[in-house]
Parts: sequence; C-alpha cells; structure tokens
Amino acid sequence: MRKYKIAILLFIMVLPSLLHAQEKITTDNWLSSPGIIGTFILIAFVMIIAIIILFVKINGYIDTLKRRQLQKNQIALDDEIIGLDSSAIDVILEKRKAALKYKLKGDELGGHGIALDEKGLLHHVEREPGNAYFDEKKKTTLSIETPQELKKIVIYYIGAAAFWLVLGTLIGQYLGMKFIWPEMDHQPWLSFGRLRPVHTNMVFWGWSSLAMIGLGYFVIARTSNNKVYSYTWAWIGWRLINLTIIVGTFCLMAGLNNGGGEYREYIWPVMLMFAVGLIITLVNYYKTVATRKISEIYISNWFILASLIWTIVLTTIGYLPFYQDGLGETVIQGYYMHQGVGMWFMTFTLGLVYYYLPSSLNKPIYSYSLGVLAFWTQMLFYTMIGTHHFVFSPLPWWLQTIAIVFSAGMAIPVIAGSTNFFMTMKGSWNHISKSYVLPFFLVGTVFYFVGSMQGSLQAFRFTNFVWHFNDFNVAHSHMTMYGIIAFFLWAAIYAILPKLTGKEPSQVFVGAHFWLAFIGLFAYMMSLMAGGTLRGLSWIDGNPFIESVILMQPYWVWRSVGGSLMFVSHLVFAYNFYYMIKGFNKVDPKVQAKKVEEITV
Repeated sequence: MRKYKIAILLFIMVLPSLLHAQEKITTDNWLSSPGIIGTFILIAFVMIIAIIILFVKINGYIDTLKRRQLQKNQIALDDEIIGLDSSAIDVILEKRKAALKYKLKGDELGGHGIALDEKGLLHHVEREPGNAYFDEKKKTTLSIETPQELKKIVIYYIGAAAFWLVLGTLIGQYLGMKFIWPEMDHQPWLSFGRLRPVHTNMVFWGWSSLAMIGLGYFVIARTSNNKVYSYTWAWIGWRLINLTIIVGTFCLMAGLNNGGGEYREYIWPVMLMFAVGLIITLVNYYKTVATRKISEIYISNWFILASLIWTIVLTTIGYLPFYQDGLGETVIQGYYMHQGVGMWFMTFTLGLVYYYLPSSLNKPIYSYSLGVLAFWTQMLFYTMIGTHHFVFSPLPWWLQTIAIVFSAGMAIPVIAGSTNFFMTMKGSWNHISKSYVLPFFLVGTVFYFVGSMQGSLQAFRFTNFVWHFNDFNVAHSHMTMYGIIAFFLWAAIYAILPKLTGKEPSQVFVGAHFWLAFIGLFAYMMSLMAGGTLRGLSWIDGNPFIESVILMQPYWVWRSVGGSLMFVSHLVFAYNFYYMIKGFNKVDPKVQAKKVEEITV
C-alpha cells in the first residue's frame, strides 16, 4: 500500500510537468508548417513584383526605341526632300516662307474644327502633360523656397551617410569573403569577431541614422511651414554622431567592446555621444514642430518624434549597468535589438515615407486614418516582441508566448501601412517606366509587408526552432534593414535632392543602382534562407555540427556574389549623390531664398 501511495504522490508531482511538456520537434512534414508555407508565399510575392517591374522597364525601353526609329524616319524624309528637283523644292520653300510671315489673330485656340498645323507653328507635342515626375523636376520652386542652411544640413547628413554606407559595406563584403576563404588574414584587428560589429554599427548608426535625420530635417521644417529651430544644434548632432562612429570603430577593432550585446558593442562612453546627439536632434525637431505656422501636426512628425523618444529611452535601458547580469540581460538584449530596428529605423523611416511618397507623386497620402491606426498599433505591439528571439531559452514560458502573440499582432500596423502606401501609388503605375523613384518606393513597400510578415511567421515556435541561431536570421535582417530601410531612404534621396540642387542624375545610373541592389539582395537572402533552413533541419536531426558547416559552403558563395552586387550598387549611388550635389555651394549671390510665408487656416 505504501508503494502505491508513493507512486500516486510522484504522479501528482510530475503531472503538471507532463501537461506543460513540449512536444518533441522533428523534421517530419516540416514543409506543412504554416510558418514555412507563409514564408514561401511571401518570397513568391517578391519575385512576382520584381518580374512586373522588369517587364514594365523593358516595355518602356522598347517604346523609347520605337520613338527613336520614328525620329530617324523623319530625318530620312528630310533627306528625301533634299533629293527632290528644284521646282518641287521651290514650292516647299514658298510655303515655308508664307508660314514664317503668318501672324496669329488671337482666336486660333477656339472652335471645334480639326486641329491642323498648316502654318508650321508647333515645335514639340507633349502627349503626357500630366506627368508629375518630369514637370516638377524640370523647374520647381521648392529649391527657391528652401533656405540655403537647410539645404546644406540635408546634403551634409546624406553625404556622411553615403560615406559610411560605402565603407561599412566594404567591410561587410570582406567579411562575406571570409566565409569562403577563412585563411585570408591572421591579424587580430581584422578577425571576424571584431569586424562584424564594425560593419553592423557603421551601417546602423552611420548610414541609416544619418540619412534618416538629414531627410527628417527637411520633412519637419516643410510640414510645419517653419524654419529649423536651430541650425547650430543640427550641426552639433551631425558632429556627435559621426564622432561616435569614428571612435567606436577604433575601439571595436582594438578589442574594446561592450561584450556580447548585439548592436550595442560600443562601450558606454562612445554610445553616450550618440545619445546626446539624439537628444539634441529631438529637441530641435520638437521646437520646430512646436513653433509651426499651421495648426495640424502632419502624420510624418508623429512617427519621427516618437522614434526619437523611444530610441533615447532604449539606449538608456540598454546601457544601465544593473540590467547587464544573468537572464535579465537576455531579456534586455531582445528588447534592445528588436526595438532598435523597429522603433528607431522602421518608425522613423515610415515617417519619411508618409511625406516623400505622396510629394513625389504630387498627390495626398491615401488615408490619414490608416496612418494613425498604423502608428498606435506599432507603438502597442512592437514594444513586446523582442523576446521572440529567445524562444526555447530559459526565459519564462509565458514571456515567450506573449512575444509570439504580439508578433502576430504586428500584422495590423504592417497591413495598414502597406495598404496606405500601395493605395497612394494607385493610378501612378505608369511612372514605373519613366522614373526609378517609384520603383524604389515600391520595392521598399513590398519588403515592408513581406519582411515584417515573415518576421511574425518566424516567431512561431516551430519556425523559430528551425531558423533561429543560423544563417536564416542574417537573411531576415538584410530583408528588413536593406530591403525596407535602405530602399526607402534611397527613394527619398532621389526624390528630394534633384529638387534642392537642380541636378538630376542619369536614369541609367539610377537604374544600375536599383537593379544591382535589388538582384544582389535577392541572391543574398535566398541563398541564406535556403542554406539556413537546411542547417536548422540538420541540427534538429542531431547531425554533427561540422556537417551543417560543410553544407553551407555553396550558399556562402552565393551570399558573397549577392553582397558583391550590393556593394557595387553603393558605389553607383555614391557617384549619383556626387553628381547631384556637385557645384552646390556655387550659389548666385543675386538669388536669395524666399522667406517662409505664414499659412492661415
């Protein structure tokens, strides 16, 4: 009897553990997982959009060739006239002489007759007068209305960002080659462990952050119908952020870092300069909006100001010393890492898109209400999803579950924002064949939907078990930080700089930038997604770790190929930027900027 009592007691003690035990995960029927299926569908969506853009561009090129052929035919006709006999030519010359002597009466534009150019008055016929892209780029008052100081701020922020983009991705290219030739060097300061955080922090805080802030200064001033509160503060922020990258890079290469905290490898004295730069920028933005000349606060300013506030809080929490021990540091790391991407880069960039996309299309944003919905749901759901990076870790099971639920909730702001952008583009698809500004916005919006939704699917327990801690995560991070943030920033830069400087880059070079970046990104992320999936399945099957390293070799080659194309695209972008701003400081002293006129509502 005593044995039965002991058995019953043990059963009661073990029962809760049995009820909460995890089901053993195997690779059987892994393709039927909703997360896997959803990811395949999202990737197919990207491929379809790429094919559509390519088809439209080819069709536009064919139309251009046809127009050139018609011009050649016209020239041939002129040559044929030259070959006519003298009497026929005399008749043509007499008609031309009469046409030159003809004077308008003033009523030629009226009437209902058939339009004929019998007098040879027309020089050029524009068949698409409603083309907002080219009409605005040829002659715009925007450059005259923008103060010279603001132009300089925007250009210098973007210029520094372009420099850090080229240097940061050059380091990334070197690191990608190390996967193929790991014996390339034996210097400690060139080791993967030191250079990898140099690459990520340089493109994060150098390229993306400086480009966002520079573009944001124009948005804040323009949407507030106001001048920037303090240009001096803007320059101080520029110097502090650049100094952060310079000092932080030397510290990392010398082995002086903050430990294993991803994206927070800079030691706290270095990151303090970045935080002060953000605080100065926030106050400058806020003062500009607070003293605005109109009553409304445009939706872009909601996103931009919120992202600055969140990031200052995030930076502080990420570096507080009493959060840096044990599992508490793991929770903070997930919070810091994901909030850095979502509440700084994503939120700020979305604010830029809400201004630059409609202004480029010369139309209002589709729905202000959808923008407000996207804003508040982003603030709600994004703050709780960092722990989905640590599913199956020693963290509390309920905390992991909350992160998964809130990750699924991110579908609301993503769908709201994507719908808003797509509907704003509606009716302007013909511009894809004429300008690369819209394709950059389109690809950014597509990746915003695909990358964000794929991140939500990746948070599910099975997909997390397969994909986490392997190369798939690298593909996902590039899909978001590059496919969304970089493409949106490039779109905004190509949209605004020609209007400020009066110089538009060659569409051939902008097109080269677009296709090299897009094809490179696609090759990069597809190779690592495929290899990362196979690697995760190999781990689940219990195969030796070295086998997963060997199977990744061909995928790392394609990673290097994709990275090379992306790096070349950055060189093309740097040239395009130089072309747009070349001679910018040579301003005619007789030309003065207009004062900002007060708008009364």
